[in-house]
Amino acid sequence: MREVSIVIPNYNGMEYMQTCLDSLVSQTYGRLPIIVVDNGSTDGSLEFVREAYPQVEVIAFPENTGFCYAVNTGIKATKTPYIILLNNDTEAAPDFVEKLLDGIKERKKAFSCAAKMIQFKNRSLLDDAGNFYNALGWAFARGKGKDVSQYDRAEKIFAACAGAAIYRREVLEQIGLFDEEHFAYLEDIDIGYRARVQGYQNWYLPDAKVFHIGSGTSGSRYNLFKIRYSSRNNIYMIYKNMPIGQLIFNLPLLVLGFLIKIVFFATKGFGKEYVAGIKNGLVISMKGKREGKKIRFQWRNLSNYLCIQWELWFNIFRRFKER
Repeated sequence: MREVSIVIPNYNGMEYMQTCLDSLVSQTYGRLPIIVVDNGSTDGSLEFVREAYPQVEVIAFPENTGFCYAVNTGIKATKTPYIILLNNDTEAAPDFVEKLLDGIKERKKAFSCAAKMIQFKNRSLLDDAGNFYNALGWAFARGKGKDVSQYDRAEKIFAACAGAAIYRREVLEQIGLFDEEHFAYLEDIDIGYRARVQGYQNWYLPDAKVFHIGSGTSGSRYNLFKIRYSSRNNIYMIYKNMPIGQLIFNLPLLVLGFLIKIVFFATKGFGKEYVAGIKNGLVISMKGKREGKKIRFQWRNLSNYLCIQWELWFNIFRRFKER
């Protein structure tokens, strides 16, 4: 029985699918289950995968269900104790799967392990060396745009980027899958946060390498959809994961952080969209309250909350150091 499966969400990824799948069918790990979950593609990528890669399982939806619903469906279709999520606009190094699997098996408290993501078009530069979150309410990818020789040591991170990461099934069964209310953006920070509350760890493994085009589905780095959903989901994630006392304690820094972001996006012409996302985030938080989505505080997790709080402060300095 294979220990790991790969789930790839796809939406109009014809330009990338051959490169991505070719890199997976030639892994040093050997043959492994690969599931492509198609979100209503209209560019022929769905038909291409079915014809060119008959060994790949395809799950197809008639419309775009969002990243979270797609990957959750893929995860539910797997049978292995570990699952790798991989963006379609990637090319995996030959030992990518082997390095991720060995890394998470060595770390018994690890929920997830993130790969070293390198820019596809300029392979001397990093794209992501682990995701972090701070008390200003800012999520950020460490190492973006820096020399590829940096961040060459395995270490704990706040959360793994779901674009190239491995997850432990038994923890997913405990904390739940990706929150489909997110649709897309910050869902990987949220699930990593939930695991941290329960005392699990998230790791960065630099020996597992993947080359990433970036924004292959959503388009440009800044666009109306991405900005609105990012601010919306950020509000929802804070509401859901922070106990009320911690939320009140962090409120001054959070307000400052969101104000800075409003000004920043206003200079880019997206200020109104960012504010609209905040308002929408408050609405879905109230919906989440009615549906019992907020993580219930438990005293046995107090030490985990304290560790998270320390990181939220420390990551403010880490964020400005990254500039």
